[in-house]
Amino acid sequence: MDIIIVLLGILTLLLLILVLRLNAFIAFVIISLLVGLAEGMPLEKVASSIQTGMGSTLGFLVVILGFGAMLGKLVAESGAAQRITTQLTATFGVKNIQWALVLTGFIVGIPMFYSVGFIILVPLVFTIANTTRLPLLYVGLPMLAALSVTHGYLPPHPAPTAIAIMFHADIGKTLIYGIMVAIPAIVVAGSLFSRTLTKLNPKPSEKFFKANPTQDNLPSMFTSVFTALFPVLLIGSSAILQFLLEDGSPLKNTVTQLGNPLLAMLLAVLLAIVTLGIRRGRKMDDIMNSLVESVSGITMILLIIAGAGALKQVLTDSGVSEYVASSLQHTNIHPLVLAWLIAAIIRVCVGSATVAGLTASGIMLPFLSMSNVSPELMVLAIGSGSLMFSHVNDGGFWMFKEYFNLTIKETLSSWTIMETIVSVMGLLGVLCINYLLFS
Repeated sequence: MDIIIVLLGILTLLLLILVLRLNAFIAFVIISLLVGLAEGMPLEKVASSIQTGMGSTLGFLVVILGFGAMLGKLVAESGAAQRITTQLTATFGVKNIQWALVLTGFIVGIPMFYSVGFIILVPLVFTIANTTRLPLLYVGLPMLAALSVTHGYLPPHPAPTAIAIMFHADIGKTLIYGIMVAIPAIVVAGSLFSRTLTKLNPKPSEKFFKANPTQDNLPSMFTSVFTALFPVLLIGSSAILQFLLEDGSPLKNTVTQLGNPLLAMLLAVLLAIVTLGIRRGRKMDDIMNSLVESVSGITMILLIIAGAGALKQVLTDSGVSEYVASSLQHTNIHPLVLAWLIAAIIRVCVGSATVAGLTASGIMLPFLSMSNVSPELMVLAIGSGSLMFSHVNDGGFWMFKEYFNLTIKETLSSWTIMETIVSVMGLLGVLCINYLLFS
């Protein structure tokens, strides 16, 4: 009966979001109430679980996402993203233009939310394609694959960070494993796949073109890359050095503290305020106003994550998650494949990668404690599944379609397939790491 309640709850969640077009946060709270009551929990207990779930999910995450939004805003407004794109293009040359844009998408995608990175970089892609006379999708798809991978796999993006917190996964290890998985996924889904789309020749509107991207007063390449990747450098290097340094040594303790995501993101924002703000002649009041504006843009993302946290807590407190987990133990499906599959099914139905990832993590959380699977790899398996088969119910699908001026059929054969490859390659990468390091 417990499994039936969970299935009915998820189906009702999909109905509320897809058919009734209800806001995802409101839908999550309604389903949390209904599932809790159906499991026999008193209303006061359900309300308490919802409150606890929201608080425990957002307590740490709100700081990380807030700082992430601030850093992304400063990178965008300063012209650092444009500097990275144009400098890499000039360095790599026309022959290797794809690799320049892959690096651009990866570097810019780390501190920025997907939609922000898309809107900033796509006009530059159009300009590069127009200047080099190369096919537009050949130029653009590798960069978009890199953006998508950072969005789905890597902290400090919302879903992977939230899932890592739920699973008590080490964010540094998650980031390192995520980069290992991301590289082949981007190469196959971006560079290799784009070469099969020569028959597609989109003609985007001229309003999206920047004929001559201005190079005046842009930050230097070193400043742009170093500032954008500063949190990654701190968290990643800390995770690597912890393997090399002796336990209990003062240096290891210092390195561990510097790799704390909260401290890393705070230091990154402070660095960006100086390098991309004050040193470029901006007044402090102007910089602070930009930061306030950046945080206001993530309010709904935080609420959706809080709603998913509420459902997770109700499933846990009612005992249904433990029952589902014990039932799943008798399946022959590998836990990482199962997590990927659940996230993929929800993604196809709902459209939102964030909703899919967080819902799947709530289902898989108790199962993790009953298995020997690495929590970091479980985060990546769910993140990969949450990118599966983007189609007409996903905002990213329509952004790609409208900017590139494609038909729905053409968008399905390009964007949707690219996202599917990213998802499948992510699962394969996770399974390879699990086999090599944990088997």
